[in-house]
Amino acid sequence: MTGMLSGKRGLIMGVANERSIAWGIAKAMAGAGAELAFTYQGDAFGTRLKPLAESVGSDFMVDVDVTDDASLDTAFEQLGARWPTIDFVVHAIAFSDKSELTGRFLNTSRANFKHSMDISAYSFIEVARRAHPMMVENGGTLLTLTYQGSNKVVPNYNVMGVAKAALESATRYLANDLGPEGIRVNAISPGPMKTLAGAAIGGARKTYKHTDMNAPLRANATLEAVGGTAVYLASDAGACTTGEIIHVDGGYHVLGMPQAENL
Repeated sequence: MTGMLSGKRGLIMGVANERSIAWGIAKAMAGAGAELAFTYQGDAFGTRLKPLAESVGSDFMVDVDVTDDASLDTAFEQLGARWPTIDFVVHAIAFSDKSELTGRFLNTSRANFKHSMDISAYSFIEVARRAHPMMVENGGTLLTLTYQGSNKVVPNYNVMGVAKAALESATRYLANDLGPEGIRVNAISPGPMKTLAGAAIGGARKTYKHTDMNAPLRANATLEAVGGTAVYLASDAGACTTGEIIHVDGGYHVLGMPQAENL
């Protein structure tokens, strides 16, 4: 994929550490020739991000709280002062109270439902609204991350499944809104991955092992595979792809039951 994103610039939101899906995407995009800027939330994440950003030649990092309009405005103003236009944004941001990612969905609290929806789904709309003026001249790509718990019941995924369903619907509506201006909007749906966010979900290790044993490819997604998919979607090769939920899960999403040997 060398050179597929040469001359393109974009923002990566949501890198927590070197095992983050957002980092896999950032690394692949940088390898394909893109210039990158990053957001983080709080000093602890900023400290982790700094050496990673530097390793792909980026010196632009901005602290942002996606639940705070003023914080988002400031971040995009700073980005606009650096680059008048951008070609892509990767939104890899989600949150739920860890205590509500075990047990029954029935017990979801009102407060955590609102908070999870705000951060995990609505923030993508806020980001799209601010990225739009920076893409309207040349078109661009908005990418977010989802999971199949959005449309099938996954034990312990709970309120995050509902939030991801909202995020996927928002992806389609944004794709329709922004398509006339050449802005594509897509979501990537990896299978379970060993990330900081994934570890917060109850039974994560069992879910990872189950997918590894039963996916048609008998393997979970890799950061490299997810990153490569993001490069394709942000490149000129993805010019006619929008409103899609692209699965990168070894084919697990097509199954109706586990493989015969695991029944």
